[in-house]
Amino acid sequence: MTSVFFEQFLMISEAKTVVFLIILFALFFVIWMLQSKKVSFSKRVLTATGLGLALGVVIQIVAGFPHNPMDVKFIAETTKWYGLFGNGFIDLIRMLVIPLIMVSIINVIINMKGANIGSLTKNTLVVTMLMVAISVILGLALGLIFDLGAGFSAVEGSSAIKDVKPIADTLRGLLPANPVAAMVSTNVIGLVIFSAFFGVAAMRMGKKYMDVVKPFYDFIGALHKIIISVAMSIIKLMPFAVIAMLANTIAQRGMNSILEVLLFIGVLYLGIVIMFVIQLVALMIFGLSPAAYLKKGFDTMIMAFTSRSSVGTLPVTIATLTGKMGVSEGTANFVASFGTTAGMQGCAGVFPALLVVFVANMSGTPIDITFLIMSVIVISIGSLGIAGIPGTATMAASVALSGTGMAASFPLISPILAIDPIIDMGRTLLNVTGAMVNSLIVDKRLGLLNEDDYNNMELAKLADDDSGASLDG
Repeated sequence: MTSVFFEQFLMISEAKTVVFLIILFALFFVIWMLQSKKVSFSKRVLTATGLGLALGVVIQIVAGFPHNPMDVKFIAETTKWYGLFGNGFIDLIRMLVIPLIMVSIINVIINMKGANIGSLTKNTLVVTMLMVAISVILGLALGLIFDLGAGFSAVEGSSAIKDVKPIADTLRGLLPANPVAAMVSTNVIGLVIFSAFFGVAAMRMGKKYMDVVKPFYDFIGALHKIIISVAMSIIKLMPFAVIAMLANTIAQRGMNSILEVLLFIGVLYLGIVIMFVIQLVALMIFGLSPAAYLKKGFDTMIMAFTSRSSVGTLPVTIATLTGKMGVSEGTANFVASFGTTAGMQGCAGVFPALLVVFVANMSGTPIDITFLIMSVIVISIGSLGIAGIPGTATMAASVALSGTGMAASFPLISPILAIDPIIDMGRTLLNVTGAMVNSLIVDKRLGLLNEDDYNNMELAKLADDDSGASLDG
């Protein structure tokens, strides 16, 4: 099969492509059988993770562990079709992000009781920026301990540094001058600001003219329930998507590219583990059980790891916080939404901090106390405005290297960017767990957290109140 139709249009021109597509559908059938037998959602996701990893490794074995996997025709064809299911799932999730954020924020504000928006905003900023600063310090420390970049023989590639704006312009860019443009560019903070103003105005009018605005209140309440129901229906597809996404990641990047920068990968994941432990310690400091958090947040963590999208995981993050962990809707929507753009502890914390040390050692830049303090400030502030979608850690790297005076050395990180999907899984996991922990801490500080729900280990299903449909059904 060598015609244009099979090679370029259908992208099924080799027998191996057909075989691996059949294997994928067979694995889908396994997941469907588990679902029909009422196996829990968590177990289905964990099973899918193992199957996806194994499938990716098998593809690599069949291809002979090529140096450039995407140059192998059957891998390029197979992963293109796998992407239909994996990336298609993320597209379905992301289509809900804009309406979910806007409707949820407005719905929460018009029904808000207890803490006001001012207290919520202040606590969110303090907790978020403190945690990302800790992640930056951790990244710098690990980079120095393992002497990343020393003796690394890298060939400068074609990677180009992204345009870096002054911090004043970055902050101004978060303001939604055009709400529609904010929706198109997934400016989450801009949407939160716009929705907050809209919700506050509706709440004020409700106090004066409830008879006039009550239909709007009812409409927002009904729309919120509908959107949550749609989200739950889509999230049920997650185990199927996990197989395709994880298999794609392993198959496309190969093993050789991983071995070349194995030390960097190892140190990054060590940093992720340590920062994750720090998050658990923070929960304990505020009197919250890490065991309950780990059990109830497991599904969300798996999705973040395999999807590599903080924004794509946002609906699941919010549903987990409100449905399983007892976080108030206001805090969950506000803090988690904020966390997909600002203060991401993985993509905009540990990762750029490690890169700064990596590049400094490679380029011979002196690393002294002034350099380290400047790095903490630059990277922490630069965490503002980094959109939570796959690949945008490149922007965080650009900001960090430019702010520390090493913009010209940006091409040196090409070997790191080449295996970005491998390290992006861990970074995204830390981003999302950071958003969840921040939400729990803020809600606890505001006195809104339902600790009975948080500690209720039986509360392990996300359900839609009207339909009764759950992820475990």
